[in-house]
Parts: sequence; structure tokens; C-alpha cells
Amino acid sequence: MKTGMNLLLWTGHVTEEHYPILADIKATGFDGVEIPIFGGDPDHYAKIKKELDRLGLKCTTVTVVGPEHNPISPDAAIRKAAVERLKWAIDCNAALGAENMVGPFHSPLAVFSGVPPTEDEKKRAAEVLRQAAEYAAQVKLQLCIEYLNRFECYFLTTAQDALALVRAVDHPNFKTMFDTFHAHIEEKSQAGPIRTVAPVLGHVHISENDRGTPGTGQVRWDEAFATLKEVQYDGWMVIEAFGRALPDLAAATRVWRDLFPSAKQVYTDGLKLIQSKWK
Repeated sequence: MKTGMNLLLWTGHVTEEHYPILADIKATGFDGVEIPIFGGDPDHYAKIKKELDRLGLKCTTVTVVGPEHNPISPDAAIRKAAVERLKWAIDCNAALGAENMVGPFHSPLAVFSGVPPTEDEKKRAAEVLRQAAEYAAQVKLQLCIEYLNRFECYFLTTAQDALALVRAVDHPNFKTMFDTFHAHIEEKSQAGPIRTVAPVLGHVHISENDRGTPGTGQVRWDEAFATLKEVQYDGWMVIEAFGRALPDLAAATRVWRDLFPSAKQVYTDGLKLIQSKWK
């Protein structure tokens, strides 16, 4: 098991000004960080890799897609743009030496059709994501698709949906991930969805029900960690928390108030939770 801290708590675009945060995350005892890939180019991320290497940190990444590059769009040109967007993100991952690229890059955030996902949309997603997975295989990158709750998207909202999409894509470099926050909303338990996705589970987000410090809310942590042990999960566990530092992200995640006393408290206490529960 490897532990990581998602940098979206501070920024959507990591630069040199964030290097002290990387150093403190390393000093706290994390194995790596999760870097947002929302903009920039491979040269930018190659510079970050040098700092990660200097500190002895590994990394994963998180990315999203927008309406202009929507994998499930009926417009072939937009689906083509989605493939190119994902290839760009994969190129940035290659420059970073990232192990996993995760996130809800199946469809745009907060864009709703008013009806459940259609069979045509599912087929379009599988076609686009299979191309991305094939491209990712060239740089030994694992893609882990994230299902969200029904208030953030409509296309992928349960572990069963995620499992079906992974099977439809049918590529060894394409798996899914599990997020305790989304499961707290959408599932009947933490254990059930973990068991559902266990055969294709490639990544885990440790996130409290209010997006604050893990261990301070309502998520059934004992159940979650025990089940991850049960299914012999041995990959990344990345803490994901959101604050008000980034107005756009705060708006997207509906964070209107402070959920923790400090960012350091989030990752310090969060790591202690992971370590104690895993034991």
C-alpha cells in the first residue's frame, strides 16, 4: 500500500511556489502526491518531476474533461477532441513519470441530460476510453476511471456502473477507482462497492463525507479499510479533501465553509488514520 496526498487542496496547477508543500508532505511520511493535470504541457511537468525525484516522492495524477471534449457526446468531432485531450494528459503523465491517472474523465462535471445514461453513451465512452488506454499503455500508465455521486454527474455513479464500463473498455491499462466520499452518498455501504470493483480496482481516494479531514465525519472507515484488506488491495490510497482556496473548485465541489482548521491538519491526521486503520 502506498499513501498519497491530492494537491487540489492547494491548487489546480502545481508550480515552484508549491514545492515547500511537497517537501512537508514528504517529511510527514507520504509516499507520493496526486498532481492535477488541468493545464500546462509536458515540459512543465518534467520540471516538477525533477523536484519529486529530488524529494523521493512518487506521483499519481487527476484530470477531467469539459463539454468541448466530452467522450460521450453524439458529435464525432467532440469525441475526437476528447481523445486528443486524454492523449495530452497522458503525455503530461509520461513527463511526470506518474503511475496512475485517475478522475471522472468519462464525462463533463455537472453537465446533465435529465435522463439516465443511454446505451449509445456507454458505447461512445468505451470507444474513446479504449483509445486512451491504448495510448497510455505505450508509457506504462494505468488509467483509473472514477465514478461520482449523482449530484456531480449522471453518467457513472455506482461501483456496478464503473465495473461495467471497465469491462466494456476491455483493456489492461484501464481500471476503476473507489472514493469513500462518493460511496458514502451513492452506495448502501463501503464494503459492497469495494467488493464489486475488486477485480478491476486500481486506486483509492480517502475522503470524508464533508470533504474535510478523514476520520472526523460519518464515513465507515473500519468497514472500508477492512474490506480493502479482505480483497487484498495493495495500491495507492490518496487523501482527497477540498477547501476554499480555489474559488472555481470550491464552487464545483460545493464547499462554502471551512471544513478543517488547516491543510496540514488534513494530511497529518489523515495519514495517521490510514496507518492506524491499515494496521
